[in-house]
Amino acid sequence: MKKTLFVWCFILITVKVFGQQFSQYNTGSLYESFENPAQRAFIPDTTKQFAFNFFIPNFNANLYFTGNGQEALKTRAFSAYYNTANLVTGQNAYNRVNVNANAYTIMFKVFGSENGDQEVGFSLNTKAEARGFGTDESIALFNGFTNFPANSYTNIFNDNIFYQAYHQIGFTYREQVTKKFAFGVKLSALSGLTYRKTSIDQSSISFNKATDEATLTLQGTNMSNSTAGQTHKQQILPSFRNPGASISIGTSYIDESGYKWQGNIKDLGFIHWSSQSETTSFSGSEHIAGFSSTTRENTITHGLDSLTSGGQVKKAFNSYTNGRAELSVSKSYWMDDEENFKFTPTLIASKELFYNGFTMALVAPVKIGKHTVSLTPSYNELKLLNLGLQYMFKSANSEFFIGSERLMATGNLIGDAAKGSSKSQTQTEITQGSFSGMDFYMGISFKFGQTIERRLNSSTIPTGDKGFIGKIWENLFHKDKNY
Repeated sequence: MKKTLFVWCFILITVKVFGQQFSQYNTGSLYESFENPAQRAFIPDTTKQFAFNFFIPNFNANLYFTGNGQEALKTRAFSAYYNTANLVTGQNAYNRVNVNANAYTIMFKVFGSENGDQEVGFSLNTKAEARGFGTDESIALFNGFTNFPANSYTNIFNDNIFYQAYHQIGFTYREQVTKKFAFGVKLSALSGLTYRKTSIDQSSISFNKATDEATLTLQGTNMSNSTAGQTHKQQILPSFRNPGASISIGTSYIDESGYKWQGNIKDLGFIHWSSQSETTSFSGSEHIAGFSSTTRENTITHGLDSLTSGGQVKKAFNSYTNGRAELSVSKSYWMDDEENFKFTPTLIASKELFYNGFTMALVAPVKIGKHTVSLTPSYNELKLLNLGLQYMFKSANSEFFIGSERLMATGNLIGDAAKGSSKSQTQTEITQGSFSGMDFYMGISFKFGQTIERRLNSSTIPTGDKGFIGKIWENLFHKDKNY
């Protein structure tokens, strides 16, 4: 994992990542019931008792990056060269990247008791979180002397990068406490896979163009996990080497006007990275020979790794997961007498708890029979506007969905990738959008077993008692006349 911010920026373009999407809100899918714990996955008298994805991954791929370096990173990823014409030098211009990752391998849920309307579930998923910023000069460095007319510069590589990945083993419990109020919780054990945080506080570089050399000086801190003594299998499977825990809590309430309010605290947790982890306070210089040669990327990468990883101290540390607080409101409208045509607009506000990230989204799904098409415009704190599109097929006991929440950006990135090496390798300034990125997600699950029947005519499932949350509710507020 000895990768620097500079290389990581363009590696992010080609990796597979998995993250959050809003279009699943109020779909009643198995995926949504694990992400929003108060959301039901079963409907009595309609669906069967067990829900499972049969080990078919449900995933979402999501990333975006902003700044002058968009074209340089894309041409390097898809055309094997850097078009650095849009980059500027000495103006403190930054490029930002954001990635969130989530892929469910196992999702299993069972309807426990009709009288208490309880659902219990188990899941196994893998998450990754990455974010950071790097200067224009940090990208231009890999293209030789092109963007450096002067012979020396100071503090033009003051960058920051963070990423971590971990497994999540979750247990969920959801109860319909009254006809109007539902509560859900997801408790998870975490197993850390990889972590790195690199911060460069001071930097300088001097060039000797006559001899094709450069001297790079960096000062900052680096924290990373260690895989020393582990086999490849041990590195990728869940273990207790880097343990952690997280919690998600969700509630939903339907008011007198028929509006459904949902509040969620998602993935609030931490990971304790083992005492074999490494912390470095680095300060030093590295000589780079052959600065404009065809092997400069490897030479520069090796030099950066040497600078940021020397003088390591082994000690444990903690990191936080990317917890979020979300609030949504929705209302369903039947557009025909046969109740085959439904419109359920949902307004969502999502705030990252440990970062500045904030997003507003409007999900506008139109359901016709078993088919649903959703449009999802969203807007975040970086003033980036996105438009998403989702298609879902959902019957009583099966569901399939596919979509993108950055539809135009995804199409543009696919177009750039398709052009590939057909692009002429020119240094030409182009008009760039506010960001580049991609988003793609897909999922499938099925229900099986006996059909759930309401307690008045149940012939296959015991009626059971209210859940413990329902009993507490009754003790506090007495019996709810609406339940």
